[in-house]
Amino acid sequence: MVATGTVPTVSPPAKAASRPGAVIALLVIAAFVVILNETIMGVALPELMRELDITAATAQWLTTAFLLTMAVVIPATGYLIQRFPLRALFFTAMGLFTLGTIVAASAPGFGVLLIGRIVQASGTAIMIPLLFTTVLNVVPAHRRGRMMGLISIVISVAPAVGPTVSGLILSVFPWRAMFIVMVPIALIAIALGARWVQNLTETRRVTLDVLSVVLSALAFGGIIFGLSSIGEAAGGHALVPIWIPLVIGVASLAVFVVRQLRLGSTDRVLLNLAVFRHSTFTVAVVLVVVAMTMLFGVLILLPLYVQNVLGLGTLPTGLMLLPGGLLMGLMAPLVGNLFDRFGARPLVLSGAIVASVALWGFATLDASTSIGFVIAVHCVLSLGLAFMFTPLMTSALGSLPRHLYPHGSAIVSTVQQLAGAAGTAVFVTLMTVGAAAAATGEGVSMVDATASGIHTAFFVAACLSLAVIVLAAFVRTPKQADGVEGIPAH
Repeated sequence: MVATGTVPTVSPPAKAASRPGAVIALLVIAAFVVILNETIMGVALPELMRELDITAATAQWLTTAFLLTMAVVIPATGYLIQRFPLRALFFTAMGLFTLGTIVAASAPGFGVLLIGRIVQASGTAIMIPLLFTTVLNVVPAHRRGRMMGLISIVISVAPAVGPTVSGLILSVFPWRAMFIVMVPIALIAIALGARWVQNLTETRRVTLDVLSVVLSALAFGGIIFGLSSIGEAAGGHALVPIWIPLVIGVASLAVFVVRQLRLGSTDRVLLNLAVFRHSTFTVAVVLVVVAMTMLFGVLILLPLYVQNVLGLGTLPTGLMLLPGGLLMGLMAPLVGNLFDRFGARPLVLSGAIVASVALWGFATLDASTSIGFVIAVHCVLSLGLAFMFTPLMTSALGSLPRHLYPHGSAIVSTVQQLAGAAGTAVFVTLMTVGAAAAATGEGVSMVDATASGIHTAFFVAACLSLAVIVLAAFVRTPKQADGVEGIPAH
């Protein structure tokens, strides 16, 4: 029999939440460190190919496997957060990340390095929804914008500065240093967690539906694997035809959705799709997907552009992305405060317009564009996305009732991974098609063909950004009637 009543297993919320600031700060820092590793491998792939004597298609698995693991584990976090206390999940997440980092740092070859990346991703996948759910449970509605601004730094800035960090490290040290420098940081986070982390959330006895876990793994894993393979397929290096994982993923997703709807609001549901009955959540999630698609698409194309078209090296490429990443981080707390004052719509709409202007600027890139212009436009895009991420995430999750927080957090985290893979796949595909079309002309160099392909990708993205502006007009600020227990909503 499935227990349907709630059985609190932690301290009462009012007592535990008396000093949640230190816990949230530690969760934010820990999440930043673990998410940073999602994009840290991109700049390092050429060196790894030489050191480990592997092909580009094989090296790409160090990133693809990370994304796949995230896609498989994140849907199950809704169950984990309901079933296990915060301290246990924090130490599990950081323990897995630390173990994976040590394995990667000491890897004698590609196989062990890949295992290390998978273990790292398992911890990362738990940390992100855990951070979301903790903030939603202990922060009153009228202050969530400020807190979600800090989370936006983690979600958006960490992937953006990953290439910069790896570029700086690789300019001085060998590739193992990327993992070695993370170990003491992770150990410090665990030590501080032993002192600060409290069980701020309530738990209850729920049953894990194994079939739902299998279906979600096939669905999200298949879709992300298929999308991630598009770039490899364009270069003739795909492990399997890309339609196979995509068909398996889409079919499994359809069955998964049907099963979740049948399970309804019972304790066996893995991802409660009732969250999509809240229109504020649905609209915000759609825009989060679009914004993350743009972010990851730009993160994959700009390094290719500046290295293959403008001829810059690894370190300058990483440094070029740094100003935009820092700007996004600096703006996130300010945007959070503005959200608390003015709500979501004016910020998201302004951000969508600014991001569209930046994408139209990127659509003008060619073989003679100055690096200063590229950096400036990247900063403009980062500014626009900064005005979108915090209000969208706050609106999406803040519009849900308390019992749906774990499910909402897991769904938002899952679609972010799907959006990252989709952004990479769509932008690379558009670039490849555009470059192939340009290369058919006589006297067209590879540099000019690549520049033409990148122009095609950004032009399509710029056209789609106009639709984003229209959709942004429908964003709403959630009704702030779900304050934390003991704290009235304002």
